[in-house]
Amino acid sequence: MNENEWSIQQIAKIAGTTSRTLRHYGDIGLLPASSIGHNGYRYYDQSSLVRLQRILLLRELGLGLPQIGEVLGREASEAHALESHLAWLRAEQDRLARQIASVQSTITALRGGERLMAENMFDGFDHTQYKEEVEQRWGKKAYADSDRWWRGMTADEKAAWQQRVSELGRDWIAAAESGAAPDSDQAQAVAERHVEWLTGIPGTPAAVPGGDVKGYVIGLGEMYVADPRFGANYATAQGGTHGAEFVRDALRVYAENNL
Repeated sequence: MNENEWSIQQIAKIAGTTSRTLRHYGDIGLLPASSIGHNGYRYYDQSSLVRLQRILLLRELGLGLPQIGEVLGREASEAHALESHLAWLRAEQDRLARQIASVQSTITALRGGERLMAENMFDGFDHTQYKEEVEQRWGKKAYADSDRWWRGMTADEKAAWQQRVSELGRDWIAAAESGAAPDSDQAQAVAERHVEWLTGIPGTPAAVPGGDVKGYVIGLGEMYVADPRFGANYATAQGGTHGAEFVRDALRVYAENNL
């Protein structure tokens, strides 16, 4: 190890991940160590850090490890690739800022007894940002069907849909924090509502007659744990991915017993 390298333990701590994860990335060729000490310890240089930053950014976008490997292999310029990531992050920052302002406006109106302005309530809730991701995972028809369904809703219907999503998230968190088991009646009741909600969204595999609903539900549960964007919806006081893991396990039990 030289002065321009960091140990695997140091990188894990700085990046907020684990040595086990970094070793796995190395074993599959995603993040090779820049050098290996005589004791077998892995060390990483500046180039490795840049590559790890890109890996974590792509994970935030919901890409799987094989897809990340393909992306990294296609892009020769690290700086150019990071510029693309930065553009996405800035767009996401803007979207979140708009959502925050929208929700704050709604809270102010509710507390003041003012009339809600429906046209202002959904600024930042732009489902089209996931167009490419949805088409990649489930096909262009899936996105087109869901997009048509969403755009055909009235403001009140969209508000009711958002309320349903919020209530599901709240009840999942409550069940997870209560100490209930994933196969408990409480958890399974929420899982049933969750699956009913999924099957009501046109374009998803759960809504297609004859579709693999069981596989879709189980796969989504796994994605809730793997993807921080979705896992954040089920964050509990225990921290980490505890809430998302509870949802995943409960959905798996429900799917295996009922689908």
